[in-house]
Amino acid sequence: MNSLLEALQEGRMVELPDGNKDQALTILANLIEAIPSVPAGTDMTGAVMTREGSGSTALGKAWACPHARLGNEGDLVCAVGWSPSGIEYGAPDGRPVRIVAMYLVPLNQKNAFLREVSGVAKVLQAQPDDTMWANIRDLTQARNALLDMITAGGESAVPEARARMIRLETRRAAVEMPAVAVAGLTVQAVTIIAGSALKPVVLSQHQDLTARLEAVADLTGLLARNGFLDVGGWRILSRGTTPYAADRVMLDCLAVKGAPERPATPQV
Repeated sequence: MNSLLEALQEGRMVELPDGNKDQALTILANLIEAIPSVPAGTDMTGAVMTREGSGSTALGKAWACPHARLGNEGDLVCAVGWSPSGIEYGAPDGRPVRIVAMYLVPLNQKNAFLREVSGVAKVLQAQPDDTMWANIRDLTQARNALLDMITAGGESAVPEARARMIRLETRRAAVEMPAVAVAGLTVQAVTIIAGSALKPVVLSQHQDLTARLEAVADLTGLLARNGFLDVGGWRILSRGTTPYAADRVMLDCLAVKGAPERPATPQV
């Protein structure tokens, strides 16, 4: 399960919108399309939707592994999503899907993909607690459960060592992160993925904030010009931008609510 482990290590795990399968698949596909090694112009979203139309990729036990095949060679890549309440997915056991692990499968990685998914299925079948994934309450708990799963399915000490390293990095980041509520302020981390031919996708753990931001016209342009934006009582602060292939960018932002008065700016 090296590709799954790599996705966790590189931060490609997000919380998914409740119950919306198409939106969940679109978010994960956009994350994969933004990876620098993925060829420009790759229509991951379209390919995944087409594959889902031919049959469900749910494995059972709250898991699904949607995938798309690439016509040339490259690396097997993965992006992971966790759904708090589950997604109706047509699973063989009838249960909502909580973990969606999406893969881009190049020509030379077909066998690696089959090994990865069979490894996932083997560990899932060995899990005695069928309610385990339904009992997870936050993204950190979901990530740790995945790391435990990868360790259990590892054929060598390497996955276990890497999983331990990711846990340490996550704890260190949590210690260094500012408190989410200070002197009446509420702070949310927000990631925005955008491109010239791509409608901005907003990733946050606040559903209303996500919807408000995705409805803003010229969202990335406003943040680029002003460095901040006021939306529905939140102040969105742009902290940095990472460029990717195919004119795509990822914006790292903070959303602050209850901030002190600042010079008036247009409300959206």
